[in-house]
Amino acid sequence: MAPVVRFAPSPTGFLHIGNARPALFNALFARRKGGRFWLRLDDTDTARSTAEFAAAIEEDLGWIGIVPDGMFRQSERLAIYDAAAERLRATGRLYPAYETAEELERRRRRQLGRGLPPVYDRAALKLTPEERAAFEAEGRRPHWRFRLDPGTVTWDDLVRGPCHVEADSLSDPVLIREDGSYLYTLPSVVDDAETGVTHVIRGEDHVTNTAVQIQIFSALGAPVPVFAHHNLLTTASGEGLSKRLGHLSLRGLRASGYEPMAVAALAVLTGSAEAVRPVADLDELAALVDLAHVSRAPAKFDEHELDGLNARVVHGLSYAAVADRLTALGVAPERAQAFWEVVRANLTRVSDAAEWWRVVQGPVTPVTGETPDLLTVARESLPPEPWDAGTWKQVTEAVRTATGLKGKALFLPLRLALTGLDHGPDLAGLLPLIGRERALARLKGEVA
Repeated sequence: MAPVVRFAPSPTGFLHIGNARPALFNALFARRKGGRFWLRLDDTDTARSTAEFAAAIEEDLGWIGIVPDGMFRQSERLAIYDAAAERLRATGRLYPAYETAEELERRRRRQLGRGLPPVYDRAALKLTPEERAAFEAEGRRPHWRFRLDPGTVTWDDLVRGPCHVEADSLSDPVLIREDGSYLYTLPSVVDDAETGVTHVIRGEDHVTNTAVQIQIFSALGAPVPVFAHHNLLTTASGEGLSKRLGHLSLRGLRASGYEPMAVAALAVLTGSAEAVRPVADLDELAALVDLAHVSRAPAKFDEHELDGLNARVVHGLSYAAVADRLTALGVAPERAQAFWEVVRANLTRVSDAAEWWRVVQGPVTPVTGETPDLLTVARESLPPEPWDAGTWKQVTEAVRTATGLKGKALFLPLRLALTGLDHGPDLAGLLPLIGRERALARLKGEVA
């Protein structure tokens, strides 16, 4: 059966590189297995969820190549969650509890002080109807807890292998707050069951939720999906990623000129058995990603490594892939393809091409130094146009013959005069783009 997976962000901020990891793992798994990928917006936090962030999530996923097969919002499905909650109440698995946060904290401290695990003692199950009525009369409203069955909960994790949790070591989780709003757990299970999710692929920070969710699936009579809990991305120093690191948001990386396939490759190949490498598209990346080969250790995201990977991706981009961007940078369309073939190997980002177009078009302030004789010979050696890739060799051979200079002593002064820089693309390709008029002026020391 074709798998069904989902990515379920909360629209309370912009997606960052750490969010891209589970999104990509799910999308690539579906792509590799011929399955379906749902985007679910967990927007029941009405105070923090915004339409702006929801729209940004779709846009940012689209930028890295993820187009969901379907999308829905939890805020539109409250009646479905209410019905599921009623079913759990009817079977005695969901029960009201009236303790305040302060009372629960005092109880937790007493248990720790006695050397006991701070597990909820289910005192609410012992309340009489009269005691409940008294709490209600005080103005207390209950929160609702899910009653866990005792025993061992097991699952075979696609990343971590066989896993088990002793349910007796867990507190009955709160599924519904005093104000009637839902915490994450119940809506997530209900949505997965209702939309036929077969595989839940998510970060290892959700491992502790899994035993509880497995029991809720069973209590609702729904099939239990296969789980996979991958390692999390951290910063290079080991710090956890969060929405406050704006420069590592997908839109921040996009604005900085990174290629989506560089970001995608680094986001999922880091912390796996596969070497980080450039990929052309998500199909190529999907063929490399195997959940069974994801490491258990934290995956460190190094921004400097992204620079190197991005450069490798850019070096492999065809002119067709960048034509529109070059036009936007001001590169003349009639010269853009030749220009791209010359400069791309010197770029870290496509936007860096603007600097080399300035070198071609000018104005450039030449650096003439103390080589007037060399530059005079170079000027006199410039052939008439049209120029091609052989022109540079023709000029340098003439200068070498006349001056006896070679190597760096020959080439660096010419590069400084022609480009104003001591580095850059091969001048055999760049010189015909600069053209005879500009080259002659720069070799004279003129700004051109």
